[in-house]
Amino acid sequence: MKLTRRMTLAAFAGVLALGTAMPAYAADLIAIITPSHDNPFFKAEAVGAEAKAKELGYDTLVLVHDDDANKQSELIDTAIGRGAKAIILDNAGADATVAAVQKAKDAGVPAFLIDREINATGVAVAQIVSNNYQGAQLGAQEFVKLMGEKGNFVELVGKESDTNAGIRSKGYHDVIDDYPDLKMVAQQSANWSQTEAYSKMESILQANPDIKGVISGNDTMAMGAYAALAAAGRKDVIVVGFDGSNDVRDSITSGGIKATVLQPAYAQAQMAVEQASDFIKNKKSPEKEKQLMDCVLINGDNAPKLETFALKN
Repeated sequence: MKLTRRMTLAAFAGVLALGTAMPAYAADLIAIITPSHDNPFFKAEAVGAEAKAKELGYDTLVLVHDDDANKQSELIDTAIGRGAKAIILDNAGADATVAAVQKAKDAGVPAFLIDREINATGVAVAQIVSNNYQGAQLGAQEFVKLMGEKGNFVELVGKESDTNAGIRSKGYHDVIDDYPDLKMVAQQSANWSQTEAYSKMESILQANPDIKGVISGNDTMAMGAYAALAAAGRKDVIVVGFDGSNDVRDSITSGGIKATVLQPAYAQAQMAVEQASDFIKNKKSPEKEKQLMDCVLINGDNAPKLETFALKN
């Protein structure tokens, strides 16, 4: 009888151990694919998406495509192969990404795009992006004010395959070009890169020593440009960025870069996960595929409230 009791207790203990080792359900998988996390904007996207996915009970697969469309395609294959129920994607090219997202759709894996659009509709379930044109106009208006409506300036443009680069540039010029005493003496792409922006700024400054301002398509390039200007003893040059990074926040509060435009990377990524979860659980698509989130001007007045691409109350 004692033996039977010991066996029963042992069996019960085994069941408890099994119950502890195995969750009540196997969480579904959401893949999160972005450009390199070396850029704090993309890292914030990944962190925000992963946090929301885990909060909602999903497993996550966080991957980086490094703005390489071929690598992106391979990572989407990986997500499909791992049985992902949805993909959150900041893509590697407006044209180059269409086929990869279509491949995921054909495999029954819906894609929810953030930050960057693709040149197709009806392929992704959602395209949630910042209102880049509206944000660029905010940045340009501040730039014009800081420049006193006159002087020579430089524009650093983002990666040409990224639609955001062109939209922001247009937003800038639709404001700045109304001021005839503001003259653009150089416009170059630095491909969203801080290192490349530093190098380009060095060369531009040598050819145009009388520049008064630099307007940049993102904060990373703005940081590179400001570093090159500072190294040349030209901290008098006005620099305005776009993104709302903590690095530029710190530069603004210390009197360096003058302004940036906040696009809500963290909130955008979390919204995409919420919509993906609704689609997974309820087969419910958002009312609109393309969704715009407005941007906010960041300058010395509100920079101290900025934290990880969001304004604190």
